[in-house]
Amino acid sequence: MAKIRITQVKSVIDRTKRQKDTMIALGIKKMNQSVEHEATPQILGMVNKVNHLIVVEEI
Repeated sequence: MAKIRITQVKSVIDRTKRQKDTMIALGIKKMNQSVEHEATPQILGMVNKVNHLIVVEEI
């Protein structure tokens, strides 16, 4: 599987609880924090739900 780096670039303030929970499930808690994950269908689905808050890079 390919690895991806996910970085938060926009705040979760004034977002729905579902979007906030998705960010926490991805392991992101702060602005400009980056995490690396395998590009599984589950992770890619979460990325699609919050794609307006993050930047995704392929490693």
